[in-house]
Amino acid sequence: MSNPLPIIIGIVGCGGRLGRLLVQEVVHTEGCALGGGTGRADSTVIGRDVAELAGRAPAGLAVTADGKAMFAACDVVIDFSVASVAPLSAEAAARHAIPLVLGTTGIGNEDQATVAAAAAKTAIVQPANTSLGMNVVLALAERATRALGTDYDIEILGQQHRHKVDAPSGATLALARATATGRDVALDQVEQRGRHGEIGKRPKGAIGLATVSGGDLSVIHTLIFAGAGERLEVTHRGSTRAIYPKGAVAAARWAIGRPPGLYSMADVLDLA
Repeated sequence: MSNPLPIIIGIVGCGGRLGRLLVQEVVHTEGCALGGGTGRADSTVIGRDVAELAGRAPAGLAVTADGKAMFAACDVVIDFSVASVAPLSAEAAARHAIPLVLGTTGIGNEDQATVAAAAAKTAIVQPANTSLGMNVVLALAERATRALGTDYDIEILGQQHRHKVDAPSGATLALARATATGRDVALDQVEQRGRHGEIGKRPKGAIGLATVSGGDLSVIHTLIFAGAGERLEVTHRGSTRAIYPKGAVAAARWAIGRPPGLYSMADVLDLA
């Protein structure tokens, strides 16, 4: 019996720190193959072979600033680039009827509407975080919130390195949304960010978000349930960025053959 054809995966933003790790993950994952990569027009990786970014022998796939050919040649595309590119990738995926894994955070409402419209035509996995461990924490967050009720105050602390360009992080916001869902409330009605001055007594049911950023700090997210006489903390520590490409490639493989829709990692991991 012959081996099935490999899944051809393209990488948007393949020259960035995470993009290069995505290239490495695709190259090293059995049953997957590179279908190309894109970068900014002014990037030094334009014209280089995509496989070389993973320290492998040239594959005959040059990094390009125009993703049209890449989308046409791939079974699925992964985009972890920047927020402004997200709607363009979503539209390209819909146009070519291939799935997209969209790991970019900080996407504005208007661009998110474009992503949602594209998801009506093709499968788009849009995880707040592709770490498998973090997604288990998200599932625990919602369940714990329902069990503990509003007698326990909720605080969420995200720690990031200095290169993170958006705050709160996607994972911090995902934790906040999970706890808001656990309380059956809209997050924007109960969240508290950037406290300063005389803010008064903490409102019952408030969900606090805070961010620490600097240097090469490890990525750490802590969910705190503070009650009277006890405190429950759930912490996820990311010691390497390699956890995110691993989850992204798993999501890409899962998305093949799925009907149009906007999916999360909870769908990929059957945690929904």
